[in-house]
Amino acid sequence: MSLRRLRAQVRLELMLLARNGENLLISLGIPVGMLLFFHAVPVLPNGSSAPLDALAPGALTVALMGSGMVALGISTAFEREYSVLRRYGVTPLRRGELVGAKATAVLAVQVVQVVVIAGVAVGLGWRPSPTPAGLLAAVAGLGLASAAFAGIGLAIAGRLPALRALAGLNALFVLLLFLGGVAVPLAVLPGPLAAVGGLTPTAWTVAVLIGSLDAGAPVDGAAIPGVATSLGALALWAAGALAVASRIFRWS
Repeated sequence: MSLRRLRAQVRLELMLLARNGENLLISLGIPVGMLLFFHAVPVLPNGSSAPLDALAPGALTVALMGSGMVALGISTAFEREYSVLRRYGVTPLRRGELVGAKATAVLAVQVVQVVVIAGVAVGLGWRPSPTPAGLLAAVAGLGLASAAFAGIGLAIAGRLPALRALAGLNALFVLLLFLGGVAVPLAVLPGPLAAVGGLTPTAWTVAVLIGSLDAGAPVDGAAIPGVATSLGALALWAAGALAVASRIFRWS
């Protein structure tokens, strides 16, 4: 692997991400907007607004979905549609270097997302109090969630035509937003929907962040799984999604 080629490709990937307004909207605009909206507007059955202890982890989860699943998946689907990925094969850039560059670019974007969203939440009054072990668990949860969402995005991008991948990823984003305990607390969903939603990577990510950051009681008294259980579930999602993506992905 050539570090020079890898660095050049990372710069290119970051430049393409920064130039795309839709990527910026879904990666930062929507999570920050949700954080501000649900903090200001009473949305819970008791007439109060959602607490920041649940909102901040939810916004961070939405940000990871936006960059790791939607933005990465859509950009890769169009690169595949227009034979950009196949043309890379006649350049010195290897497939492993291309994948590494994409992963590094997404990771860099997600670091910015975490800093910005956490900063906004702290400005609104969020006061997390994690232990050192809890902080490590939160970082591990963010990493596993990123891998899981990236695997889902690449699996869809690697099999469907670009426009179908675009529609499918956006629909999945909205579905996970409402079923995963972010826009609507799991406690207020009907039983079957809550059961399904609780198994999604979105719900497991929120559970890890709430538990590891010692962020207080979950919204509406909903049961939150233990941090270890949630990390284990996220690890299964990450391994499964990446394995499926590597098996079914087609470069052209």
